[in-house]
Amino acid sequence: MKIDKAEVIVTSPGRNFVTLRLTTSDGVVGIGDATLNGRELAVAAYLNEHVVPLLIGREANNIEDTWQYLYRGGYWRRGPVTMAAIAAVDVALWDIKGKLAGLPVYQLLGGASRTGALAYGHASGSDIPALFDSINEHLALGYRAVRIQTGVPGLGQIYGVADATKKGTRYDYEPAQRSALPSEETWDTRAYLRHVPTVFEAVRNEFGPELPLLHDGHHRMTPNQAAILGKSLEPYDVFWLEDCTPAENQEALRRVRSQTTTPLAIGEIFNTVYDYQTLITEQLIDYVRSAVTHTGGITALKKIMEFAAIYQIKSGFHGPTDISPVGMAAALHLDLSIHNFGIQEYMRHSPETLEVFQTSYTFENGLLHPSDAPGLGVELNVEAAAKFEYSTAYLPVNRLTDGTMHDW
Repeated sequence: MKIDKAEVIVTSPGRNFVTLRLTTSDGVVGIGDATLNGRELAVAAYLNEHVVPLLIGREANNIEDTWQYLYRGGYWRRGPVTMAAIAAVDVALWDIKGKLAGLPVYQLLGGASRTGALAYGHASGSDIPALFDSINEHLALGYRAVRIQTGVPGLGQIYGVADATKKGTRYDYEPAQRSALPSEETWDTRAYLRHVPTVFEAVRNEFGPELPLLHDGHHRMTPNQAAILGKSLEPYDVFWLEDCTPAENQEALRRVRSQTTTPLAIGEIFNTVYDYQTLITEQLIDYVRSAVTHTGGITALKKIMEFAAIYQIKSGFHGPTDISPVGMAAALHLDLSIHNFGIQEYMRHSPETLEVFQTSYTFENGLLHPSDAPGLGVELNVEAAAKFEYSTAYLPVNRLTDGTMHDW
């Protein structure tokens, strides 16, 4: 069964998505997510100009061989654009294989290891009372774990916090802003380090010791600053501290790990197993944060998790709304099947997005399930996608109070 047609579809139902749609000679359709937030057209061009011509006429059943062909055959390996493109092909082929077998993808990966995947949502507020409101909203929606982010006194809009001035939208729902240039935020790490422990103390006093609480440092600390924060959060039983320091320097996590027992999660900007090699073998992290969409697809991420399992490291796959419902479904099939599952990030997509991507996965009592529909369980409405044209959008950039560029 050959790949007969390959289409790259860019649509923007509230935010931009890139989807690869493969059709076989037997008329079976599979879809894969290739969205790279703020760089969507780079992946679309890579697919259209360099990958699609290689796919036509290839055997659709040979997923592993196709993955190796695209990775090793490209010579210029790794990187977010290349790996997002490979991921889209890989996921689309798994979707096709599941539909041919009449089985959900998780059954092809070895079957279910649990009844559902524990999910966490994003609670935030400009101050602590607003954060409490957001936590209560998430609990009412059924979440049993929450990430908490707040504003920092003296700073304006910062990463992860809902912008109350934008009526009808949530800043942390989609930080990429539709504009010709990125917005600029201001940052002060010392003020942040003073403030965050007081937030966790207040949340624990209000909501008790049982609720799993997560926090994202978003690469903004030095290793020593990250160690200070991890140590200061130990009394509050944090589920994880995410991206505490820029992830390019794997050895930096040795300093953090030596100073704190707070669990560490990292990897949402990683693309291959080589980004994790030191972190896994030296057990410097507790959770793998990659997205199926940005890490070469189901084939590659399953191998990373098998490697991590040797060292008792669990999954915490990236899952905000810059991962399309196709990428989310792919993650859920992995979540259900792998033994070393930890938790799944889950932000609800907009009604417009769900008009374009028709889903069958469910969220109930804090758990996600990919559904038992054949393949991924997500279908692309091509006509609806055509209604939403691409619009330039950028993630923000970050400067220190003296104007120095800093990690966002």
